[in-house]
Amino acid sequence: MSSVTLDRPTVTDLATPTRDAGSEITWWINDTWELVKRNLRHVRRTPELLLDVTVQPIMFVLLFRYVFGGAIPIAGTSYVNYLMAGIFVQTVAFSMLATGILLAHDLQKGLIDRFRSLPMSGSAVLSARTVTDLLRASLAIVIMILVGLVAGFRPSGSIVQWAGAIGIMLLFGFALAWVGVTMGMAVRTPEAAQGAMFIAVLPLTFASSAFVPTDTMPGVLRAFTEHQPITLVINTVRAWMLGNPAGSAAWQSIAWSLGILVVFFPLALFMYRKRTTD
Repeated sequence: MSSVTLDRPTVTDLATPTRDAGSEITWWINDTWELVKRNLRHVRRTPELLLDVTVQPIMFVLLFRYVFGGAIPIAGTSYVNYLMAGIFVQTVAFSMLATGILLAHDLQKGLIDRFRSLPMSGSAVLSARTVTDLLRASLAIVIMILVGLVAGFRPSGSIVQWAGAIGIMLLFGFALAWVGVTMGMAVRTPEAAQGAMFIAVLPLTFASSAFVPTDTMPGVLRAFTEHQPITLVINTVRAWMLGNPAGSAAWQSIAWSLGILVVFFPLALFMYRKRTTD
């Protein structure tokens, strides 16, 4: 009786196939998109997550437009036209920094640990969170435009200027999202992340050109206010939405946004990896 010899698989045969750089990028894109859909489903099931980009900006518009608007004279335009750029940028800043709060919440609940046990790109968790928050910020911009128009906002910028204004806001917001990730990884609870966010953003928002002209401020405060990034972004958005040239504020806004990204993008990745591997 003849015997049959079966070839045994070698270690090489059982090894996990390697993926080249192109397939790694494809995996990262697919993983990011799947997590974006997961985040959007979470928002749909928990609509109160949209309060900061729906109810809050509406309250700010109505409060400043009808309570303080009559007491703040603005040369050359109405107060509501002056106000809206500040509300836009403030809301985008708060909504994008919330990235850190939501990540801290996922860490606390153990969701990130479950993601780490799956064959997926680790950085997709961060990219999906920032993309989701960009979508939330875009929704906030649409809502604020509609509310502003009802409250008397009358922009006169061209389509190109409007596209530039929205692009500047989203670029700045994307940069702030990585600041939010860094802050969220530096603390241990979502509540602490929320407190850190308000401490960082609220003073910069009010010490800016968002609600009052900077020429009414004391000398030292005025010098700081006119050169900090939130003021520069607000001035750019305001100029373009009202059909005026933005001057040097436009390229300074872009420079600040890219500078924040250069610093906080790698720092956020480092802190996220350190936090999830400890």
